[in-house]
Amino acid sequence: QVQLVESGGGLVQAGGSLKLSCAASGRTFERYAVGWFRQAPGKEREFVAAISWSARIIDYADSVKGRFTISRDNAKNTVYLQMNSLKPEDTAVYYCARARGYGSGFVSEDMYNYWGQGTQVTVSS
Repeated sequence: QVQLVESGGGLVQAGGSLKLSCAASGRTFERYAVGWFRQAPGKEREFVAAISWSARIIDYADSVKGRFTISRDNAKNTVYLQMNSLKPEDTAVYYCARARGYGSGFVSEDMYNYWGQGTQVTVSS
């Protein structure tokens, strides 16, 4: 079993930055891709970013390209999401998840089998 715990969410003004962390325990996510998703009120959960186990392949949603950076430290069993130039439309609960494999292209929810509980990010205008 894998337990994922997100942290780092909070309230920030538009244009500000936050760094989310996703820590894994139990069976870790080394050798697996890890992704970030988000769900805004009244909307479906959407893909944000994903990183392969080697960190050589990274995918981003178009809405966050150039502003968000995903990274990982396998020695610490932790994946990060650095979010810069935040906008009010980035407000959502952010979830990390472990993919069913280790490569690239993990951009939909059904490609993931372990999820964290989420952390709230609120961007004020």
